[in-house]
Amino acid sequence: MARLFLFFGILWLASCNQPAPSAASETSDTPGEEVMDSTGYDAELARELGADPYGMKQYVMAFLKAGPTRSQDSLEAARLQRAHLDNITRLAEEGKLVLAGPFMDSGEIRGIYVFDVRTVEEAEALTASDPSIQAGRLVMELHPWYGSAALLKLNEWHARVAKEKI
Repeated sequence: MARLFLFFGILWLASCNQPAPSAASETSDTPGEEVMDSTGYDAELARELGADPYGMKQYVMAFLKAGPTRSQDSLEAARLQRAHLDNITRLAEEGKLVLAGPFMDSGEIRGIYVFDVRTVEEAEALTASDPSIQAGRLVMELHPWYGSAALLKLNEWHARVAKEKI
């Protein structure tokens, strides 16, 4: 009998020590206030980013490779690089380019892009606007890619940590 009393006593204590639901798990009438369930899932943010039930979405990834025409003199190469960087900035500001960056070695693959588009054809049209592609200095290899929908917040966060613009 003492064991049974001890068992029920422990159960009662455990039930009394359950944390109350957090404010984040409750619905809110305040517009714009983030509302999450007890797991941290934010349905409003998921809808805004176009996330599927796994928090993912489709993008197109581009591998920027050294192109067939890399014989430009240093002044022309520098001009093309500046125009290439300006094009990256424009595409990011338009919300079409989620991620871009060079590889730090001197291999054939020079960098990557992640485009917020559904098809390779859409990404091809965007890459055609790059002066380095037009000059043959770079070529793109494009692939459909499945990644976190949260990547769409990357440019917003990058702007907060970049002291200088490219």
